[in-house]
Amino acid sequence: MPPTPRPLRKLGFLTIGLFDEADPRRGHESTLEIIELGERLGLDSAWVRHRHLQYGISSPVAVLAAASQRTRRIELGTAVIPLGWENPLRLAEDLATVDLLSGGRLNPGVSVGPPMHYDQVKEALYPDTADTEDFSYERVRRLLDFVRGKAATDFSGVEGFEVFSDRVQPHSPGLGRRLWYGGGSLGSARWAGEHGMNFLTSSVVKAEGPDEQADFAEIQLSHVRAFRAHHPDGDDARVSQGLVVIPTDSATPEQRARYEEYAARRTPRTTSPQGPARLMFAPDIVGTSAEIAERLHAHAAFREIDEVAFALPFAFEHEDYVQILTDMATKLGPALGWQPNAG
Repeated sequence: MPPTPRPLRKLGFLTIGLFDEADPRRGHESTLEIIELGERLGLDSAWVRHRHLQYGISSPVAVLAAASQRTRRIELGTAVIPLGWENPLRLAEDLATVDLLSGGRLNPGVSVGPPMHYDQVKEALYPDTADTEDFSYERVRRLLDFVRGKAATDFSGVEGFEVFSDRVQPHSPGLGRRLWYGGGSLGSARWAGEHGMNFLTSSVVKAEGPDEQADFAEIQLSHVRAFRAHHPDGDDARVSQGLVVIPTDSATPEQRARYEEYAARRTPRTTSPQGPARLMFAPDIVGTSAEIAERLHAHAAFREIDEVAFALPFAFEHEDYVQILTDMATKLGPALGWQPNAG
C-alpha cells in the first residue's frame, strides 16, 4: 500500500436520472438542475447512467446535449452506454456533435456485452440480425476507430451538389482521448489499457479468484494496476472510481435515517461473490465527511486513484440529492484534499 494516497484531483458525481412514468419531463428536468448545481459547487464532472425500458435515462447523449447548453465548464460523461444497444457509427456521430456543442467537455463511457434480458428484447432491437450481432470488444474498437477519425467508407468527394466525407462528421479531434471503458474484470482493464482508453471502475467488480481472496478493494486495485500496466501512458493513465458515497454533514435526522436504512438493505450483497458471474459489490459509505474520508484513505484502490465520480444512490428525492451533492463539494471534497474548480 502506498504510504500516502494520491491527491484527489477531480471530483465528480453520477446520477441515474430516475423519473415518474406519469411525468417524465419533471425527472429529466431534475437531472439537469442537479448538473447545474454541480457546476455551481465547483465539481469537475457530472455523469449519467443509461437505462433502457426502465424509468431512468434512456438517451444520455440527448440529456447531455441539453446539459451542455445550461453549463459552461463542468465535464459531462456517460457511465456507461451499453454498446449492445448501439450502432457504433451512428453513436460516433452523436458523440462528436455533442462534444462540439459542449466545447470539448464530453467524456463518453461505454461497455460491451449482450443487452440485458436479450432473449426478451432481441426481436424488437435486432429483428433480422439478433443471432449474428457481435457484442464483443470489437464493437468498442469500431466506435474508437470512428471517433478517432478512421475512414468509415472508401467513398468521398463531390457528387452533384453534395460533398461526402470518408470519415464520420463532424469530427471532434480531442474526443478520442476522452473515451472511457466501464469495466469490472481484469480482462476489461487490460483491454482498455491496450487500446488507449480511460478506465471507469465502479462499485461492482468480478471476483475471479478463490472466495478467500474476494476482497473488493484489493480486486479493484488489481484492475487499476493492470490497466495502467497495459496503457501507453502508464501511471498517468486516467482512472475514475465510482463508489456510492453519502455524506450526512447537513442532513436532517430523517434524511440520515433513510440513508442508513438504504445502505443497510444493500449490505448483505457485499459479503461474498454474488451469482454465476461472481460479482462483488462495494458497501455504500454513509457518514460525516470526516468519517467517509477516513474510510476512503484506507481503501486500497482509492489510494491510487486521483479522480472520482461518486454515485448518487437510487430512489431518493431531489432535495436529498441537493444536500448530498452540497456536502460532497463543501465538506467531503476538501477532506480528501480536493479544491473546487472555479474556472
